[in-house]
Amino acid sequence: MEGDKMDNPIIRVRQLTKKYGDFTAVDHLDLDIATGEIFGLLGPNGAGKSTTILMLLGLSEPTSGEIEVCGTDPIRSPIAVKRLVGYLPDNIGFYESWTALENLVLTAQLNGISYTEAQRRSLSLLEKVGLRDVAEKKVGKFSRGMRQRLGLADSLIKNPKVLILDEPTLGLDPMGVKDFTSLILRLSREEKLTVLLSSHQLYQVQQICDRVGLFIQGKLVADGSIHDLASRLFQDKPRHIQLKVHQMDTQRARGILEEMQDVKIIGQQDNLFHIDGDEIIVHHLAKKLVEHDIHITQLQQRIYGIEDIYAHYFEGGSTNDAK
Repeated sequence: MEGDKMDNPIIRVRQLTKKYGDFTAVDHLDLDIATGEIFGLLGPNGAGKSTTILMLLGLSEPTSGEIEVCGTDPIRSPIAVKRLVGYLPDNIGFYESWTALENLVLTAQLNGISYTEAQRRSLSLLEKVGLRDVAEKKVGKFSRGMRQRLGLADSLIKNPKVLILDEPTLGLDPMGVKDFTSLILRLSREEKLTVLLSSHQLYQVQQICDRVGLFIQGKLVADGSIHDLASRLFQDKPRHIQLKVHQMDTQRARGILEEMQDVKIIGQQDNLFHIDGDEIIVHHLAKKLVEHDIHITQLQQRIYGIEDIYAHYFEGGSTNDAK
């Protein structure tokens, strides 16, 4: 992230390292997260994501390095950081025989909020996460998706500046994942929250994160927006273009494509062409075909996404080429 937003990051990590004996769980991590952004910490299970989160929360002491969360060192002042940070672990516990409202009110009171304010705030948050109609229902009867929504409300009860979510969509069905990530995005924007989202599920992160960091074997090997990472990693790779023309224009279209120096036809299925070319080609291609009165019914360029970025590193790409 560029500009003034990163002059005073709300989360600042320098050379953060965590070792367990000879095993290095987090290896010299440098990371800045700006106020108000949604940052996705991506990586497979065992990559060091949860260990990093525990250190940010002051729940685990680093072997070396520096951490600041909201201007506070979580190792020296863990209580102060916990007042400013909401945390949703991958499996949050509630009193099963209590209602959703009772659970939230308890959390609020444990955070020093008066009973009257706890009631007001709890009902407001239940409304925001879509659980107002089941406020008096016992949590033991809740589905996984409802429990996650309640967990989100629970983590927001103290009006935190930062929200940390560790694998928040684990166990949800595809529609549940979509609904929950949309809820995170909306609440982040409405409440002006900074969100750190840890996940090994790539697609959900691509949908809502402003930036992502790719974590492999304790190292942050790349960070940036999906678009910027893809542009840097795949700038020299050909862009795959899918072109479909009207059936009657097939032969003329092929002739035009063959005359274009930077276009390589890699396949044809009747009036559907599969083409390789650079990023600029698609614009010239469309212009050329329209000039020759070719009726285009489909022109689609492949966009490199998070799956491609992720695969790049697991297929032996350099750990420095997208920093």
